[in-house]
Amino acid sequence: MNTSLRRIAVTVAAAAVLPLTLSACSDNGGDSASSDSSSKTKASASASASDDGMTGSGSGASADKPFGSACSAVPESGAGSFDGMAEDPVATAASNNPALSTLVSAVKKAGLVDTLNNAENITVFAPTNDAFAKIPKDTLDKVLNDKAQLTKILTYHVVGQKLAPKDLENGSFATLEKSKLTTSGSGESYTVNDESKVVCGNVKTANATVYIVDTVLMPAS
Repeated sequence: MNTSLRRIAVTVAAAAVLPLTLSACSDNGGDSASSDSSSKTKASASASASDDGMTGSGSGASADKPFGSACSAVPESGAGSFDGMAEDPVATAASNNPALSTLVSAVKKAGLVDTLNNAENITVFAPTNDAFAKIPKDTLDKVLNDKAQLTKILTYHVVGQKLAPKDLENGSFATLEKSKLTTSGSGESYTVNDESKVVCGNVKTANATVYIVDTVLMPAS
């Protein structure tokens, strides 16, 4: 009889404890789920903020993607597309972009194709055909037929390091021509030497970052 009473008492005690245990588990489980949900929400918000702020410190341009009004003219596929250009060294990549055909001709005349293709981690400010068209024809023809002067001008467009968009916000950089150029701007709006605007920037090639500009840069005489 005593044994039966003991069993009943244990059963009653267990029945009393069980709801408390379940309640505690439920509370802990709820906190855990809430914590997981909160963590996921924070992670999602962080990812979203990261996506929106890929530009970093005041720059509205993506750290990885090209930007600018003229980028829409770049083919979506093929060797002249952004993906195609990323696989080739810079002079070869430029030769596949129709908007840079005058620049490519000038680079060939100056004998700089191998120099540019073999360089490592450079930045090229690449004038469009329209940029060259701003130069009076007689002057342009004269420059194109003067290898020393042409080389001076073209190497002035090349910086011996890769520049990210944020580097252009307020920069001064030594060029292969041995003098300096300056950059300024923010977001997706940048200017070189206070006169040449970047119309398609942050274009990647196998060995360079390219900023396509609307005006030919002229070094000091």
